[in-house]
Amino acid sequence: MTLDTAVAAVFGLGAAAGILLILAALRRPAGTVSSTSAFGGRLRAVRGQDRDRRFVLGVVLAVGAGLLTGAVTGWVVGGVLTGAAVWFLPRLVGPDRAHARRVARMEAIASWTEMLRDVLAAAAGLEQAILATAPLAPAPIRGEITTLAARLESGQRLAPALRGLAGELADPTADLVIASLVLAAEHQARQLGDLLGSLATTAREQAAMRMRVETGRARTRTSVRVIVATTLAFAAGVVVFNRAYLGVYDTVTGQFVLLLIGGLFVAGFAWLSRIAAGGDQARVLTLDVPAVESTAPAAPGGERA
Repeated sequence: MTLDTAVAAVFGLGAAAGILLILAALRRPAGTVSSTSAFGGRLRAVRGQDRDRRFVLGVVLAVGAGLLTGAVTGWVVGGVLTGAAVWFLPRLVGPDRAHARRVARMEAIASWTEMLRDVLAAAAGLEQAILATAPLAPAPIRGEITTLAARLESGQRLAPALRGLAGELADPTADLVIASLVLAAEHQARQLGDLLGSLATTAREQAAMRMRVETGRARTRTSVRVIVATTLAFAAGVVVFNRAYLGVYDTVTGQFVLLLIGGLFVAGFAWLSRIAAGGDQARVLTLDVPAVESTAPAAPGGERA
């Protein structure tokens, strides 16, 4: 590949970097916060800003690595593959943070359910119990519970507010708990405290089961890390110490061949990632907010239900 082609490749990658950074800036939401869920809106805005910062940092690192590789090797495809590797490989070889968040959320749901049970045992109503436990809710779900309390304080009925909470948590364990609360709000279910205690135990058992499954997957993820690290170390070693061996890829035809080989490796790594990663548990209940209920005002006097 000639010097002019290499320079053109670098400028092309630079233009792609600019486009990606512009898209990252446009990706940030406007961030309007309603009066009924001010705290929850602020919390979601902060989380969105953190995600945007991580996204921009990932884009910058990926594009920078791609530009450096393209400038050193003169390969357009090499720069693209390097950028893709910097973007995707941390998710493949890094810790499974999504699993840790799922387990932490299950534990938090169990703890909050026990809080509700204990407050209800003190002869408090369901809505009062939710408002009392909102400031003390476990950190993984505190934002959602605080938003629920804000909805109730603004006058929204209890059942639609709980259905909204189910949509925000999007967790099958939370669905079971919230379904029981919705039934209690709409039909005045008896022995709700005992039911909540049983559901809390179920949530903790599911979290423990997830941890056992994660222990079994740890060996698979270790094997994936070894395979990926060995492959990348070999490729980098050949590029650095035996550049003449790769001279065949300097031609346009060689770039197409390199793209095909890189695509095969990408498919293989994606398959390994799918094997090592744990999938989300399917939700078993649908607690969508009916249109009529979501806009209906609270009944005068008594508890909203």
